Amino acid sequence: MNARINDTVQERQSLAIGVWDNEGGAQLPEGADRQYGRRIEVDQTWTVYHVFTGVPAQADGQTMTGLSRSKATDGMVSLNRRNEARRFAGQKP
Repeated sequence: MNARINDTVQERQSLAIGVWDNEGGAQLPEGADRQYGRRIEVDQTWTVYHVFTGVPAQADGQTMTGLSRSKATDGMVSLNRRNEARRFAGQKP
C-alpha cells in the first residue's frame, strides 16, 4: 500500500514538473513579461506560442512550429528575453 502511495506522489510530481516545463519553466524576475511558452503537439513536435492568445510565435519571419524540444526552449527563452530587454529600454514588444 505504501509503495502505491509513493508511486502516486511521484507521478503527480512528474506531471507537475512536465506542466511547469512546458509552460516555460522558471518565472522571469518579478515584473518581467513572460509572454511566450512552449507546448508539445500531437505529432510530438514542439511549438513556441504566445501565452495570452495561444497563437504560434514568429521569429525571423518563421512560424515557430514543428520544432525539437531544445529548439523550442531556445526560441521561447530568446523571445522572452528580447521582450524583457525592450521593456527595460522603454519600448513596446
